Amino acid sequence: MVESLFTTVAQNAFLAEGAADGFVKVINDLGIEWPALIAQLVIFIILFLALKKYAYQPILKVLDERKQRIEESMANVEKIKSDLAETEKTRQEIIAKANTTANELIAKAKADAEALNAKKIQETVHQVESMLRKAEEAAAQEREKLANELRQEMGKLVVLTTSKVIGRTLTPEDQARLQKEALDALKN
Repeated sequence: MVESLFTTVAQNAFLAEGAADGFVKVINDLGIEWPALIAQLVIFIILFLALKKYAYQPILKVLDERKQRIEESMANVEKIKSDLAETEKTRQEIIAKANTTANELIAKAKADAEALNAKKIQETVHQVESMLRKAEEAAAQEREKLANELRQEMGKLVVLTTSKVIGRTLTPEDQARLQKEALDALKN
């Protein structure tokens, strides 16, 4: 029994040796040299690891930072839009309150008109109209001031975002041109 086991092992070793010789013959026929193949594999692995550490990871880091800055800029734009909407709402409330106050003053002036002569009535109406005009002018000035601030902030954000996206510092002429284009776009 031991002899048959040794015979089987010997036959399998002979077949494996023949298969290995066949494989080596095929490799040699293809012109592949083991030392050169191993050296190329080692060089490839070293190059792969070096590129991964010194090129790929820094590029991903820069892209992530750029994405974060763009997201922050977009959040700032949304905040500015919401601030503008809130300011517009406040302006409408001020105008409505001014109109209500003016209407109340006009109604009071009309009620007082019965007791006062024609000259006093005209003076009161003139005062009310002047106050209403001033209130509307003040509201218009406030709206224009807020719109100008928004335009300036949008211009700055456009310049900042553009310089971050293109990856270089913009010249003062480029910044002025981008701000003007952004302001023109906001006006339209």
